[in-house]
Amino acid sequence: MAHDLIDITAAVSREPGGPFSVEALKLEPPRPDEVLVRVVAAGMCHTDLMAKDAPHMPHPMVLGHEGAGVVEQVGSAVRKLEVGDHVVLTFMFCGRCASCLKGEPSYCERILPLCFGGAREDGSTSTHGVAGPVHDHFFGQSSFATWALASERNAIKVAKDAPLELLGPLGCGLPTGAGSVINSLKVGVGQSLVVFGTGAVGMAAVMAGRLVGAATIIAVDLVDSRLALARELGATHAIDARSGDVVEQVMAITGGRGVDFSLDATGTDKAIASALQVLAVRGTCGFVGGAPPGALASLDLGWLMTGGRTVRGILEGDAVPDQFIPALIELHRQGRFPFDRLVKVYDLADINQAAHDSETGKTIKPVIRMPS
Repeated sequence: MAHDLIDITAAVSREPGGPFSVEALKLEPPRPDEVLVRVVAAGMCHTDLMAKDAPHMPHPMVLGHEGAGVVEQVGSAVRKLEVGDHVVLTFMFCGRCASCLKGEPSYCERILPLCFGGAREDGSTSTHGVAGPVHDHFFGQSSFATWALASERNAIKVAKDAPLELLGPLGCGLPTGAGSVINSLKVGVGQSLVVFGTGAVGMAAVMAGRLVGAATIIAVDLVDSRLALARELGATHAIDARSGDVVEQVMAITGGRGVDFSLDATGTDKAIASALQVLAVRGTCGFVGGAPPGALASLDLGWLMTGGRTVRGILEGDAVPDQFIPALIELHRQGRFPFDRLVKVYDLADINQAAHDSETGKTIKPVIRMPS
């Protein structure tokens, strides 16, 4: 099969905590259930940076899980896609467990090994370097590369007139934020919402709050520029977490009642505690902040019970990608979900600068553009 290998350029994470290395690699052709995608651009998410630095993740590895591009080859068993289709690549799921069969792919029973295992479900990889195999199939795609293999399950067909260079973030971060508000929490007209953390996920939640007609939308962050942008995108109030007690300020805004919904997009202990404390009677708190395994939160069960409050974890915004991603693209086309205002585009050669700008808060949503 050596003569069938495809020349690609990819950003490789070679060791935990190290920089990305842009390298020439070889990629195998698609298997019967896979598609080969020419990646136009890929969003960079906090999850990519966590995986790059995590000692328990397999290295070397090609990361990237918010790819967008054009289908160039399809396997013999693929029915959903054709050569020439434009696609957004999203999280991988098995398609056959109880959750998948119920239409809840984000809670696939195999989602952790499929997205973080560094290989296909059968343990194989498809990417090769001079020194040997390179782990791939991160979220079923590994799209920090000029070409990527994906399953037809996690390659979502989109309209050809949509701007591919911008669409990658719709594969994970933006649907997580928007879907948490729309699908998971089901925020309604006239209700109140507080969002802790206004990175890409939190900002998408703010925009979604405006979409569904929430009357009070409170953004909490540490970065002045992000709070200003959150106001422009739909927040009715903005709280600088460095100035005063956040819980007291939320309670003052809501007349002492608290909020109907809170969403933590930070994963930090302090923000999680505040997100719980601001809940009104019958309020619901959602977590999307990527707390590390084993992280614990203190909870007053009596307060929870007597107020009929709800606490829940949320993955991928409870989205069914084939439906939700095209819907967000249409809302963007109408000017009602202006996620392009979060994006800054970097060339693949500048991926380490993009990572630095993301980690320091300078850029909300980096998008890595592939060389043609």
